[in-house]
Amino acid sequence: MPMSAQSHVAVDTVFTRNDTTTWQKPRFDGRQNERHQLVEKDIASGLRSVQDEQVITAMKHVPRHLFMPKQFRDAAYADRPLPIGEGQTISQPFIVAYMTEQLELQPGDKVLEIGTGSGYQAAVLSEITPFVYTIEIIPELAKTARTRFANLGYNTIKVKIGDGYYGWEKHAPYDAIIGTAAADEVPQSLIDQLSPGGRLIIPTGETDRIQKLILLTKSESGEVSKKNLLSVRFVPMTGKDEEN
Repeated sequence: MPMSAQSHVAVDTVFTRNDTTTWQKPRFDGRQNERHQLVEKDIASGLRSVQDEQVITAMKHVPRHLFMPKQFRDAAYADRPLPIGEGQTISQPFIVAYMTEQLELQPGDKVLEIGTGSGYQAAVLSEITPFVYTIEIIPELAKTARTRFANLGYNTIKVKIGDGYYGWEKHAPYDAIIGTAAADEVPQSLIDQLSPGGRLIIPTGETDRIQKLILLTKSESGEVSKKNLLSVRFVPMTGKDEEN
């Protein structure tokens, strides 16, 4: 995927809150107006809208059409999920923005994503912090996402092929964890890898029914509180893997 085909126009260099880390954010001019219209019409307006300016800016910059198969790109800026192959989907843009907002990220936070898929959600996260770790159980999707990140300039995202049910203990603890596949219940391994003061968002429930989007918050003393957010439909979290 040559860079010239991606309308890659520039990078922004950003300093974290403690000025100890910098990272570059790729910038694209292709279909920019459609990205902005999507955000203004379906994400940042209405009764159920996203207000976090960091998230709104991220959604305006990440080129969703480059994270999906070519045959679906015409519909890239419709506010709905679309197939990406291997029985998986790229999530509805509003849900991507909403889940990201709920994490209350700050530059420099360390984030774990369960379910890389196309890589779109990870790219949105990497607009806010460079420390993004993502796990995908389907090797073909993980390899494609890794190549896509490299080609598009999302160079800070780390990808692992493995079962997200067990998290990624090597890089724990995490300030935030986001699950983009539904689990019957929140895996204890993910709760254990969450930092005190951290937030975890994940869909839970039976995969053939409406699920609940759950937000867990861990206090500084380690106590966990749970909040039900939205009714959602996600693909299931699958597999068992011995890799840690």
